[in-house]
Amino acid sequence: MNYYETLFKRKSFHLFIGGEPTTEDDLKLINSFIKEVKPLYNDIKTEIIIVPEKETTCHRGADYCILFYSEQKGEYLRNIGYIGEQIDLYLNSIGIGALWFGIGKPKEARNNGLEYVIMIAIKRMPSNSFRKDMFKSKRKPIDEIWSGESIDDVTNIVRFAPSACNTQPWYVENKNNELFIYRYKKPGKRGIMPIDKVIYYNRIDIGIFLFILEVCLNHKGISFIRKLYLDESTAETEKTLVALFNAD
Repeated sequence: MNYYETLFKRKSFHLFIGGEPTTEDDLKLINSFIKEVKPLYNDIKTEIIIVPEKETTCHRGADYCILFYSEQKGEYLRNIGYIGEQIDLYLNSIGIGALWFGIGKPKEARNNGLEYVIMIAIKRMPSNSFRKDMFKSKRKPIDEIWSGESIDDVTNIVRFAPSACNTQPWYVENKNNELFIYRYKKPGKRGIMPIDKVIYYNRIDIGIFLFILEVCLNHKGISFIRKLYLDESTAETEKTLVALFNAD
């Protein structure tokens, strides 16, 4: 599928108003796609299942929720973000509205020995309810998320990656076509969310951002070598290096 093209129509449905029932054929398509997603880390076990919304604490008018379970090791949160954003974009491409729902809980906190991480709520929505002008979305200006030379069709587009509470916890330094990617926390600012939850969701957000960045680089025809780093920062760390892309 064309992930880059879908970026421009992608929308977070905070409430699912109207629309049509999500069909069995829809679920078959989604489950088939789930089997094709590429993890960021091949050595972290994950499982993704779809359940009715009523079997979760999500009450947004969705039909179903996609539940993500994982081993709790290494950068498992980043891995789930990377996997989940592929699914998020696919859903939007076939007319299924989606919402990353961080505060939701499923009936089962464990599945086949794996721990619950996060969910995406879904429902088939009218075609005219998806985003028509991505650039009207509220996002940080480029100079708050990127330093060094900008890259056409990359720098201005990666800003629109989704994130928990719209915190956009990323920063890119372009140094002679080496892209240093950081998880960024503005000093002294976190809103009403507890700090442990901020770090939890922002680590998922980084996985989402890395996938969007790769989509943009691929669209531009820029080849790259990716190096990933462990995120071992504390709650007070401002910038944490999470990845390096050597781009040509």
